[in-house]
Amino acid sequence: MGLIFVGGIGISVLIEMLLLSKKNKSTSDKILTFWMFLIVVHLFLFYMYSTEVVYKFPFLLGTELPFPLLHGVFLYLYVSSLTNQQPTNRRYLFFHFVPAILMYLYLTTFFILPGEQKALVYRNHGGGYELFNSIRHYAVLFSGIFYVTWSVILLRIHRNSIQDQFSDLHKVNLRWLQILTCGLGCIWLLLILFQDENLVFSGVVGLIFLIGFYGVRQSSIFVGEAKEIIDLAAQQKEKYQKSGLGEDASRELHVALIRLMTEQKLYRNSELSINELAVKLGVHPNYLSQVINQREKKHFYDFVNTYRIDEFKEMITLQRNRQFTLLSLALDCGFSSKTSFNRYFKKVTGQTPSEFADSLTRPAK
Repeated sequence: MGLIFVGGIGISVLIEMLLLSKKNKSTSDKILTFWMFLIVVHLFLFYMYSTEVVYKFPFLLGTELPFPLLHGVFLYLYVSSLTNQQPTNRRYLFFHFVPAILMYLYLTTFFILPGEQKALVYRNHGGGYELFNSIRHYAVLFSGIFYVTWSVILLRIHRNSIQDQFSDLHKVNLRWLQILTCGLGCIWLLLILFQDENLVFSGVVGLIFLIGFYGVRQSSIFVGEAKEIIDLAAQQKEKYQKSGLGEDASRELHVALIRLMTEQKLYRNSELSINELAVKLGVHPNYLSQVINQREKKHFYDFVNTYRIDEFKEMITLQRNRQFTLLSLALDCGFSSKTSFNRYFKKVTGQTPSEFADSLTRPAK
């Protein structure tokens, strides 16, 4: 078990070094860097406790107790910053750290105890601090459930936002945030179900390895990129406030939209956005989003990709297109990748593209 924790500490230190070396850090980068440092320290202190080395350094005893109240906070701060959903007045963010600060203030009397007495309290499993340990336990459980749930809600809001802005989500990848949120949620689930610190910190090590593995595959986490597409939808959503659109104007805009999509086949542009389409129609992007949501009962993403699927179905029935692969036809229809095409086609039709193609050549019974 000790080797697992040593490996986790080593990987987390490497990740922290990569984050520190990242140039032009955004706010979300800085939050992740601070959070990873907290994880490194927390994991290292747990290893010292598990090997009882910490008793040689009694000044460290108790310093880790408020840490669990901070991990959920940093998850929320990272998710909300990366999706531009933090409060306008950033001063309110301070209140998220109040529970941990209060816990440190309460522990002041413990910190000033002689080292031998502090060690005795730990060896007696918190003897004399039973009420504190009970309050801390429930505070940690509540904090974890609250912040993980809040982060999931923010991700769902952001996903709906980008579906109203983009026709292709291939470059707007939320999997990194989903991994962090689900990973931390699983750790709190382990704490709730088993209340075994060795098991919980094994889960932390597992999360560290996931972060390292995903970070290598998505290098922008560590080295950055010129343009953070994931921010764009939230920025646009904030820029365009909801406004009313009369019934007649809405109907006319809907007719013009359908005509434009049918005649010019703009959906064949894989990077088509609602802003680009609004410019062609000469309307406010928010009006266009409102029309699509209300009259088509769809997000912009679904609206455009429905046209792409219909186009693909039409193209695959033509004899002259039999020489082309399914993927090449899908790319001509506006899909940007095989993955996004297969996923959406299966969602709409209940079949894979290959199954659908086979059904066209299969003789009717």
